[in-house]
Parts: sequence; structure tokens; C-alpha cells
Amino acid sequence: MQYVKIKDSIVEQIEAGMLSPRQKLPAERKLAESFDTTRVTLREALSLLEAEGRIYREDRRGWFISPPPLRYDLTQAPNFSDMAQAQNRVAKTELIAAKGILADKLATRLLNLAPFTDVYRVEQLRYLEDRPVAYVTKYIRSERFPNLLKNDLSQPLTDIYRDAFAVSYHKSSYRIATTSLLGEPAQALRATVGTPAIIVERVNYDRHGELIDCVIESWRHDAISIESWVEKAF
Repeated sequence: MQYVKIKDSIVEQIEAGMLSPRQKLPAERKLAESFDTTRVTLREALSLLEAEGRIYREDRRGWFISPPPLRYDLTQAPNFSDMAQAQNRVAKTELIAAKGILADKLATRLLNLAPFTDVYRVEQLRYLEDRPVAYVTKYIRSERFPNLLKNDLSQPLTDIYRDAFAVSYHKSSYRIATTSLLGEPAQALRATVGTPAIIVERVNYDRHGELIDCVIESWRHDAISIESWVEKAF
């Protein structure tokens, strides 16, 4: 099938270094002409490449070559900046919004709260090399952190918990699922509606087993690879 041959040809160029990470591909019309094919067939090839994480699309900007994914190790402390720095990546986190709300259905379920409990909701956008890669929503038990929103929320919340409230993560539970980007997350990530995504849902506890917060990370699916080491005693 022609679209598979086109896909394989582009993969060969990526692996040979002829196409660099974050490099923009030519417009679909020109790319179709270069392969002597129709735009319909070309789009089938591009869809395969996107599904494999080889390329990504930015809304109204076109297709780009994907950089290597960030290795996301579930056994390590969940600090995005430290994770990126350890892999020689340039990370940035942008605060979108932070406010007190009544817990919605998701916060109520994850934090085991009674209906209409007060919580903080913090929304952030994570970047790698100035590319937005993850939309993050955090729900925080407000009774544990009075006046949290008066702190400098451009700093990692884990640092604020530790320094201002003497609270630290001791254990976390994870749920990982696939989804598609819609609404505000899609817009913030410059993605078209329906772009594949990976959801990393984390619930954090202190050393006494008390709930602290929950974090819902919506990642562009090509931007991370979930990895972990497990030692077993036999």
C-alpha cells in the first residue's frame, strides 16, 4: 500500500538524521507532490506516523518531527523540572489558573471527599523546549493548606507543601489511560481536537497515609514514555 511506503520513507529519513526533532514538514500539498500521491493517501501516512509518535501536529501550523520522548519513571519523585533536567531537557511550567472551588465529581472521587467540600484547583501547562506537552490539573485538600493560594505558585507545589506546611509526599497511586484532547487542554497544547493523549492520574499521600492532593496530567502521547524499574525479592 502506497501510504505505508510513504510512512516508511519518512521514518527512514528521521532515523538517518535527515529530519531533525521539531523540524516542520513541508505543507501537505508539497509533500504529496514530492511522493507523487494524493493528499488523501498522504494523510493516511501522516496519521500512521502520528500514531507511532514519530510526528505531531499543531493546529493551523502543520506537522513537526517529534523529539525523543521524556522518560517518565513512576518510581521517582514526581518533579517535572528535575525529571527533565536529568535527561538534559529544558522544562518550563506555566500557571494558568488557581482558585478555591467546590469539589467536582472527579475531585470527590479521587480525594474521597464529601460532596461540596472546598478544595483548591490549580491548572498548569508544562513545556519541553518551549513546546507545550502536558496540561495539568491539581485538586488539593484546602483544609490541610490554609491560604495556600497566597504563596508563589510558580514554584513547585511540593516545595511549598514542605517549606510552608511541613508536608511531603510519602506514597502515590497511579492510573494511566489513553484518551483524546478536547476543549481547553487541546487549545493550550496547540493540538487539533481528537489528538491522542496519555492521562497520568496520581493520588498522593503523606507518611501517615492521609490524602494530600491528586494530579491529572494530560500529555501529548508522543511526548512521554512510561518506564519503571521493579526489584523483586525471591
